[in-house]
Amino acid sequence: MPGSQVNPQVSLRPQDVTVLLRLSLNEEAAPSYATLAKDLHLTVSEVHASVKRAISAQLARKDESGKPQVLVQPLMQFLQHGVRYCFPAVRGELTRGMPTAYAAAPLKDKILAGNEPPPVWPDKNGTVRGMTLHPLYPTTPRAAASNPKLYELLALVDALRAGSPREQNLAVKELEQRLHA
Repeated sequence: MPGSQVNPQVSLRPQDVTVLLRLSLNEEAAPSYATLAKDLHLTVSEVHASVKRAISAQLARKDESGKPQVLVQPLMQFLQHGVRYCFPAVRGELTRGMPTAYAAAPLKDKILAGNEPPPVWPDKNGTVRGMTLHPLYPTTPRAAASNPKLYELLALVDALRAGSPREQNLAVKELEQRLHA
């Protein structure tokens, strides 16, 4: 058919951010694709494709042994300047869920919450009633529930996606400390 061409352009997907954040938690050797898949409630093929896209986007590389390694400085630049535009915050109705953004650690101790309900990821096991802030990927709450350090990173990314300028500035500082940028 005339005009129908395959677009070779690689585009990041929301789960790629989660994979990169999880990889950033391992300072020694990166976990296997199977371990990442289990930790993030993704399939091995989803994790492999995420790593491939992250390498194409110059947010990761493979080390000498072929294991993926996060490029922290480019990742920080993407989180600070691009994540809110690539994966804008999608809000919803009042629900029960897991606190995120300024309502979760580490920002919850630095931001005085107003009278409005806090942002939460919808989750049937959630303990807080708040306004839906849809997570980057549907499995994000399950992955965060089993890994407190990952939960903090994901909540900080949500502060970048959905927060006020003050919340965004605090989130950048917290991310820089955690990612050693």
